[in-house]
Amino acid sequence: MPDHALVGVVRIPETESSPVTAISRRVLYALIALFAGVLVVYVDRDGYRDAQGSSMSFLDCLYYATVSLSTTGYGDITPISPGARLVNVLVITPLRVLFLILLVGTTLAVLTERSRQAFKIQRWRSNVRNHTVVVGFGTKGKTAVSALMADGVKPAEIVVVDSNASVLESAAARGLVTVRGDATRSDVLRLAGTQHASAIVIAANRDDTAVLVTLTARELNSKAKIVTSVREAENTHLMRQSGADSVVVSSETAGRLLGLATITPTVVEMIEDLLTPDAGLAIAEREVDRDEQGASPQHLRDMVLGVLRDDHLYRVDEPEVDAIEEGDRLLYVRRSNSESARD
Repeated sequence: MPDHALVGVVRIPETESSPVTAISRRVLYALIALFAGVLVVYVDRDGYRDAQGSSMSFLDCLYYATVSLSTTGYGDITPISPGARLVNVLVITPLRVLFLILLVGTTLAVLTERSRQAFKIQRWRSNVRNHTVVVGFGTKGKTAVSALMADGVKPAEIVVVDSNASVLESAAARGLVTVRGDATRSDVLRLAGTQHASAIVIAANRDDTAVLVTLTARELNSKAKIVTSVREAENTHLMRQSGADSVVVSSETAGRLLGLATITPTVVEMIEDLLTPDAGLAIAEREVDRDEQGASPQHLRDMVLGVLRDDHLYRVDEPEVDAIEEGDRLLYVRRSNSESARD
């Protein structure tokens, strides 16, 4: 689809600015255009003559460019003295420009909005790389986005795909790029740049929909990390066969937490703390430092929970990871971003 046809489908967040800043920027652009016109006239000043037949001075060039660009034209009253022309340049024309801004500024903004959005979409599509695509912006999708942003991912690096326009409004309000459409269709996922994404989060409301989206996303991108959620544990193997790297069973996970809460509620609080990157403690993953190679993961300065080796996760007490090797990644407990910032 051409970029202009995507206006209303793809939405790029607006950069917030005050009205004074917006008007000042427009005035600056007008001044740049004005002095560009003055330069052109001044270079070719021998080809111009005023009503008195004298050669053109720089002030004459400035006056000519001013009345030309401001669409003033020539009337029955024409300033002929340098003082009158200077007043026309410094006083009359700015007042005329201010009037035009107040009178037609809103109309021009509406007329140019579609073209401006099409240009922004074109620029975004050509530059978007290694971002995260989130399919579905319900409760699970919003929570996933909050976790990503709390862990340092910028809003501009997250693209939300959903078919509900009101849901996408709330996503756009958080500074996220949004794509409206059915994520089971490959053309919609292509609009979100899925083929260039580094991670894809699938938070669909139905398991069958999640399977279709996973199949389509994996077909478009064979290297991206796909994380998806399912309601029923029996569908986990279908998700993995469809190409998902990680599968979260939402109903069973919630059930386990409910069961723990009746016996040891403080354990649930600790789990919630570990799953919240911007408060208290958090679970994170990092590379092994050079001085840590050969050491036991149980004796490091960080509280290590597991070791990722050759795409397989080992618990910290398993004999396969008695000694850390080069290329391993550590799953450990760290202090949250907010706690570290306060220190």
